[in-house]
Amino acid sequence: MTRLYQPGIFEGVPAVARYVVFSLAQDSDADGIKQALVRLSPLSNGSDVVVGLGPSLVAALGAQIPGLHEFPAMEGHGVTVPSTPGTLWCWVRGDDLGDLLHLTRKVQKALAPAFALRHVVDAFRHALGESGHGRDLTGYEDGTENPTGDAAEQAAFTHGKGEGLDGGSFVAVQQWLHDMDAFEALTDDERDHHIGRRRDDNEEIEDSPTSAHVKRTAQEDFDPPAFMLRRSMPWMMNMQAGLMFVAFGESLYAFEAQMRRMAGQEDGIVDAMFSISRPVNGAYFWCPPMRDGKLDLRRLGL
Repeated sequence: MTRLYQPGIFEGVPAVARYVVFSLAQDSDADGIKQALVRLSPLSNGSDVVVGLGPSLVAALGAQIPGLHEFPAMEGHGVTVPSTPGTLWCWVRGDDLGDLLHLTRKVQKALAPAFALRHVVDAFRHALGESGHGRDLTGYEDGTENPTGDAAEQAAFTHGKGEGLDGGSFVAVQQWLHDMDAFEALTDDERDHHIGRRRDDNEEIEDSPTSAHVKRTAQEDFDPPAFMLRRSMPWMMNMQAGLMFVAFGESLYAFEAQMRRMAGQEDGIVDAMFSISRPVNGAYFWCPPMRDGKLDLRRLGL
């Protein structure tokens, strides 16, 4: 069966990656934007480069992707979840950062002059284990609750919506900045109860507090269930570090439901994660499906 989705979404996280956000140049018009996307398409095989389009870009082309909207900011209960909308997002993936620099430059040149590079974050896989999942810089395994196989495809990609939409995916991208001093000040037991899992064996702790991250985000506890495919990676710059949280879904519902609960918007209980980390940006994008080895941009009039 032909897979319509960008394959990098379904593959495991690479050894290294770059998260690259572009904005529209001031004098960009629809024709210039379309020409830039046509030039980008051959570089975007969906594996080395996964591409996401922001709501403002779709609107600039006079198009509409059902279910796509800007990331909602959240405030209250002592936490802030910022919204920093992006126009075009590329997840550049591989095994060598030098190669990724050269590939990023190719993407940048293909998109110029209609798009300007706005923000780049370099990320890496940390402490890959036998499970196939890496670890966050806190040492806890990331992606344990990811669906697998057919369930992962159902959770991550659009189905039954028609040509140009089926195989597409909605992605939430958030950069979290860890307070490593605060984390290291906790005892091992306190750390485990913040996460809701034991770091040593990755087992859930049944009597962890309601604020534990695992309990706040249990996908099956939402109505309807909030399953999504996480593809997060640690990042660092100088002595700052954290997690690039990236989650793909057949809609934005699952991420939004989980984020609202984490931020205490439902019941006033804030996820313990906020005591050791905080999001510094957040945006939504739509990742188009593939067609004949290139991005399928029919829904944008291309």
